[in-house]
Amino acid sequence: MNELKKLLLRAPRLTLAVAESLTCGRVAARIGAESGASNYFLGGVTAYGLEQKVKLLGVNRAHARRVNCVSQRVAVEMAAGAGELFGADLAVVTTGYAEPNPAVGVKAPQAWWALCHRKRGGKTVIISGFLEMAGATRVEAQERVADEALEQLAAYLREIRK
Repeated sequence: MNELKKLLLRAPRLTLAVAESLTCGRVAARIGAESGASNYFLGGVTAYGLEQKVKLLGVNRAHARRVNCVSQRVAVEMAAGAGELFGADLAVVTTGYAEPNPAVGVKAPQAWWALCHRKRGGKTVIISGFLEMAGATRVEAQERVADEALEQLAAYLREIRK
């Protein structure tokens, strides 16, 4: 996390927000555990259900309902919405299934993460990815997704800070 802090605070300083579903606050907790996080971390929201994702993050209701709130599109919309909600330069999000859900055809824990960078001048960069975690317990899946989201955020920041 110390590397993430250094990357965010390098000039020009960038701010960060988080929106989580699957990880249920783990990403925000890791960011906030770092001393000095208030210099770049604006906050986070755990939006577990459809209504919260629509109301707080601007997720498209019809699409989210069709996919049980889990898709690349939902993750991307959550990321854009979190950036907007907090006025942050960057937002990182997670959504998915922490355990199998046979009712919707999910055989193993799986998740989408997304990153939205609202650059100065109006350009927006969106990056997203998918993980499937066969054999992972609920907590293991949540931890792995939080790890992946933060690793991808750090990788993105390393790339743009070259």
